[in-house]
Amino acid sequence: MKHHQTPFYYLLLFIAVISNLQCRATAFAPPIGSIGAIFFKPRVTICKSEDEESLVDAGKFFVEAFWTGKIGGAERLSPSQSSSLDRQQIAEFKKRYKRPARRGEKGTFPGLYSSNKRSELVLCLDAQNKNCIVGCAGIEVETIKKLDGYDGTFDAPLMSNLAIGRRYRRKGLAEDLVASAEAIARKEWGYDECYLYVEKRNAPAVKLYKKLGYKVLWEDDTATTLLPTEDGKVKNGQTTIVCMKKKIGGGLFGFF
Repeated sequence: MKHHQTPFYYLLLFIAVISNLQCRATAFAPPIGSIGAIFFKPRVTICKSEDEESLVDAGKFFVEAFWTGKIGGAERLSPSQSSSLDRQQIAEFKKRYKRPARRGEKGTFPGLYSSNKRSELVLCLDAQNKNCIVGCAGIEVETIKKLDGYDGTFDAPLMSNLAIGRRYRRKGLAEDLVASAEAIARKEWGYDECYLYVEKRNAPAVKLYKKLGYKVLWEDDTATTLLPTEDGKVKNGQTTIVCMKKKIGGGLFGFF
């Protein structure tokens, strides 16, 4: 006599399979893009960059995670491209996020340093891999252009430099970094809005930000960006920048 299984039976079977996979999470690392990558989240630590060394490490990480294979650019970086971008990225991170040395503090690093303006670089560290950097996001109070039919500018939190290492993508880490950056703007600085710029052709990033509640304010199709090219150079290329905004200080999940 045959027994017909109910939908509830298959639901229980699915839950049992997932539970078994979760129990085995420490035994292996699932392939990127697999079902396992959705369910397994690595043990990470989210923290602020506190010293020069972490900014240098973050700059090198960002070159590998963001500039390598950037949409519209070369799939791989040549040694000269990597070296050039490393220098530029480290200098930019120091300029944006390095706090002035305290009185009596020894040790300086050549380059520009940020003033007392509000700025932080948030790092995501893999607790199971010597706390290596696997993600980062910057947040700073910056001048935002309106470009929406009205002249003028205003100061507000601007999130930038969001990047996740290739092996750690699609695991919810980008969402964690965005939430941490927003928390700094809201809880520490007292703002109720957060802004960001993203290239329009970076469709995955635009999709992520929309999912997290960001709304498009304006687009600028006269913008330029650096692009590593296949001939081993780094050139300026034309792009379209999208400005997005999110309410982070009240209402249901900050959407209203």
